[in-house]
Amino acid sequence: MGRSIAENRASDHIRKKSLPPAKQKLAAAMRQLLKTKDFNSITTAEISRTAGANEALIYRYFNDKRGLLHQVLYDYLRDFHTEIQNEIKTVPTALEKLECLVQAHVRMYDSDRVFAKILLLEVRNFPGYFESATYRLVQDYGKMVTGIILEGVQSGEIRDDVPAPRIRDLILGGIEHFCMAAVIFGHEISSDSAAADLCSLLFRGIDGNPSSDKDS
Repeated sequence: MGRSIAENRASDHIRKKSLPPAKQKLAAAMRQLLKTKDFNSITTAEISRTAGANEALIYRYFNDKRGLLHQVLYDYLRDFHTEIQNEIKTVPTALEKLECLVQAHVRMYDSDRVFAKILLLEVRNFPGYFESATYRLVQDYGKMVTGIILEGVQSGEIRDDVPAPRIRDLILGGIEHFCMAAVIFGHEISSDSAAADLCSLLFRGIDGNPSSDKDS
């Protein structure tokens, strides 16, 4: 896959020419501050000072500090979704698409800890997140994964006796749990081996004797 999606986009995903310069600076400042601080300890004054922009612009563009956080996450998720869709366009089978997705997702969490921190630790503690445009984008991503699973069911690659949403939740939940401790404690993730291990467990199970006759 070459460079990871996170590596390709982490440094430029908020630099949109159509956005006012101050809006871009505020988003960049939030990302910078989140590298060393938790969200609740960051003040709007600190954001504006880091951005070199008027503090009132936070409320003008984002309503409040949390709105700015959601915008940073939304921009990143939108770019990630677009690029992963492009990545899997030429992948022939559903299982290979899912493996590609797992690999990209783990590498993303490893290479951009600010994004991982926002998504895994910060936004979910606030009920308003689940009513936001950002969460709807997360739901759209889940629908994409479900669609790939259903494609695999139709082709016979994936078993049809487990509902696709449960398989989706297992995949996405597995990715998060594989990466969560490293994100919390700042440990390195061996992203390629972690993704390979997770794919092996997800798609080939933990059966030590997979060829055995289960009905015997």
